Amino acid sequence: MVAPAANPAPTLADARALLLSPLGPVARAGDNANPVRVSFEFFPPKSEEAEANLWKAVRRLEPLNPAFVSVTYGAGGSTRERTHRTVTRMLAETTLKPAAHLTCVEASRDEVDEVIRDYKAAGVDHIVALRGDPPGGSGIGGAYQPRADGYANATELAQAIQRIGGFQTTVGAYPEKHPESPSIEHDIDVLKAKVDAGATRAVSQFFFDIDAFLRFRDRIRAAGVTIPLIPGIMPVSNFRALQRMSAACGAAVPGWLAAHFDGLDDDPETRKLLAASVAAETCARLQEEGFADFHFYTLNRADLVYAICRVLGVREKAVSA
Repeated sequence: MVAPAANPAPTLADARALLLSPLGPVARAGDNANPVRVSFEFFPPKSEEAEANLWKAVRRLEPLNPAFVSVTYGAGGSTRERTHRTVTRMLAETTLKPAAHLTCVEASRDEVDEVIRDYKAAGVDHIVALRGDPPGGSGIGGAYQPRADGYANATELAQAIQRIGGFQTTVGAYPEKHPESPSIEHDIDVLKAKVDAGATRAVSQFFFDIDAFLRFRDRIRAAGVTIPLIPGIMPVSNFRALQRMSAACGAAVPGWLAAHFDGLDDDPETRKLLAASVAAETCARLQEEGFADFHFYTLNRADLVYAICRVLGVREKAVSA
């Protein structure tokens, strides 16, 4: 599959037209001349109820014709069988193009290579290559020690995927610095190494500081990274959970966002509306900066993501008579 071409930077005339428009970015989003492509992330279910919720979300979002959907993979292969089962069912029962996550934590090189070959045999041609969180519950930002007989990081994992061959390879990017990294410059060097190892696109960690994301985009382009950079969007209605996730991955939570959710602990419906509004505004602004691809961390829920896609002009495929 050929990677989507980079979108041209907005011109001075484009900027002037936006300033003169009586509408905001959300209202303009559906009429934007650049058609939007979306992709979705799901995680493999742990129970029968979770299984039903997952497939309800899949069926709700499938008609939007996503560019791909990804299925996560637990640290140390803890969800290996469930991930594989979910991906193969998507291949067999849907029109979706699944990408399987793969990490190198707590696994030997031979074990990881076996997983890659299993995916290839199943017809999967897209892998999301991630180092993975440190084992033992320490989570991202904790002490990470690669196994002596394992791949040390996502760069080595991407090289292994390319060596076996036949895959697109998506990698992660941290617009606000990986918690274990000494600097953004180091993160950019790591991203460049992953590109050299065969990465075909990068999906960002979720973020709320749009300016920080755009600065990161400009810096990686200046450093010679030309693969598509896809914003990772997480519409989260549970603010306490968002704070925990943000603290773990290094994503800043602006004061205005905290103010939006203040006092709404017992009002889930209003929280959902706010979450959809914030995510739609983020996507609409980025669309006007030339972005046409968005990757949604769905948390196996379709309602908020579906609404945001509608704002962006993404519609169900027309069914031939």
